[in-house]
Amino acid sequence: MRKLTLLAPLAVAALALSACSSAVAGTSSTASSGATSASGTAAATSCGTTVPQIAAAAKKEGAVNLIALPDTWANYGGILDSFRKTYGINATVANPDASSADEITAIKTLRGQASQPELVDVGASFTQQMIDDGYAQTYKPTVWDEIPANLKDADGHWVAAYYGVMSIGVNTKLVKNAPKTFADLKDPQYKGQIGLNGDPREAGAAFAAVMAASLANGGSFDDIKPGIQYFSDLKKSGNLTLTKVNKANLLSGEVPIALDWTYNFPALKPLMQQAGFDLQVTVPQDGVYGGYYAQSVVTQSAHPCAAELFLEHLVGNDGALGYLKGGAIPARYASLVKAGLVDQATAANLPDPATIAKIAFPTQKQLDAAKAVLAAQWGPMVADK
Repeated sequence: MRKLTLLAPLAVAALALSACSSAVAGTSSTASSGATSASGTAAATSCGTTVPQIAAAAKKEGAVNLIALPDTWANYGGILDSFRKTYGINATVANPDASSADEITAIKTLRGQASQPELVDVGASFTQQMIDDGYAQTYKPTVWDEIPANLKDADGHWVAAYYGVMSIGVNTKLVKNAPKTFADLKDPQYKGQIGLNGDPREAGAAFAAVMAASLANGGSFDDIKPGIQYFSDLKKSGNLTLTKVNKANLLSGEVPIALDWTYNFPALKPLMQQAGFDLQVTVPQDGVYGGYYAQSVVTQSAHPCAAELFLEHLVGNDGALGYLKGGAIPARYASLVKAGLVDQATAANLPDPATIAKIAFPTQKQLDAAKAVLAAQWGPMVADK
């Protein structure tokens, strides 16, 4: 791949990301040699220890079963197309709009069958469930050492190939005064206009919106209750609609204001324009919350080598640059910048460096505690009222 000019602002952003990772995880990873096997990288399996070896084994399997990867989500359409063309493997995506909870249910329902999902992409709050249920295969990709410590499970049950920031997407043809903060969203002028990407008890994006709202209202990673109360008040005022944020509802104008990840809007902007709308995206600075999605190779898969290869593709340069195109921040962003693979155009859809510098991630303990509080309180305080 042609190397591109390294720009100073992007280097600053990469340093900010590295600092963020070190602050939360306590350590950062050391760069590895890339696609070839090295000490501490890919564990020896029957599929091989280098990408070419894994690709050869995956080619014999010929297919991989995926789930919950919408084309407009973090540019998965482009990433999947690249994978299929590069390796000649049939990668099918079942139920593209499924939630993280749906993915785990699909594994349980199809356990051991040929159609079982073989790699999942789940919100951070679902990683421990994958491990506890015995669904997460231990596998360390060949670029393991370039993935920050807080974006991977130490034993290799999952890696987080990318992350983003919670944002407010506004259809400015329907909403003349676009809200820019969580405080703004409480204004009565937005009655019946605000939507979440799913139920926060089941969907990582909606969970993140509640966490961001909590941070904006005096809460913390250890206290999600202010976020639940915020949405309880928003629903009581009539501003919150439980209509799900998705491509169809945005293009129809049914959801004029959407709370979703930054990387879910770039692919929708041209489609919105074709539908006669304009889309404005803002990261609410009163509640900056970054969240990752974790990928796990699923145990008892019919095509284990193809699943490993797809994970290698996601965390490798092709997948990482694909995420960048969609506005997602790849886990190996600092390595890409250092290698000169990122320029202004490549990073055009990312949040600004100052916002990226504010990102921190909850610990697994904090995520599990927040998830438990949501499970107990979201129904009586929001969904069932």
